Formats: sequence, C-alpha cells, structure tokens
Amino acid sequence: MILIESSIVNPLIQLMKKEKPIRKPSHSLKAILADNIRGFRESKGVSQEEFAGMCGVHRTYVGSVERGERNVTLSTLEVFADVIGVSVPQLLSEKALKHDH
Repeated sequence: MILIESSIVNPLIQLMKKEKPIRKPSHSLKAILADNIRGFRESKGVSQEEFAGMCGVHRTYVGSVERGERNVTLSTLEVFADVIGVSVPQLLSEKALKHDH
C-alpha cells in the first residue's frame, strides 16, 4: 500500500471538487447571430415555422435563437447557414445582411 501525505492529497481533492465556470458566448455575438438569422430568413420570405422544418428543428427553437436566448451548436450553425444559403462566418458577422444585399 502506498501512503500519500495528506498535505498533497487535500489540495488536489479541493481542486477536483471546484465547479468549472460555464462558458457562454457573449451577449453581442448571440445578438448578431439572432439578427442575421432573422434577417436572412425574412429576406427569403420564409416563416419561422417553415425555416424550422427545413432545418429539422422546432419552431420554438428558431424563435429562441432569434431572440438571442440560445447557445447554438456548431452543427446547428452549419445547418442554418446551409438552409439560408450563406456561410457560418456570415451568420456571425455584424451587419452581414447589409453587405450581401
């Protein structure tokens, strides 16, 4: 049996018990994404419900993304961009819609 000094073990246990902070995107990035998804979707004349169906997500999810309430995964960003016909960087760029039209 190996004995380890408690002065070494106790600090390690305390480090392991600490909760890691939850990482979240900035409010401004979520707002940019929300504005761009709404703007691109509306410019194509597509309702939230139609867009959600095209993306394989629920309409309420699209609404919450457009209100900046959701932390969207990269795979969902790719689906949104593909359905809208833009790139992921365009969805995350400020005033992206104004540059395209």
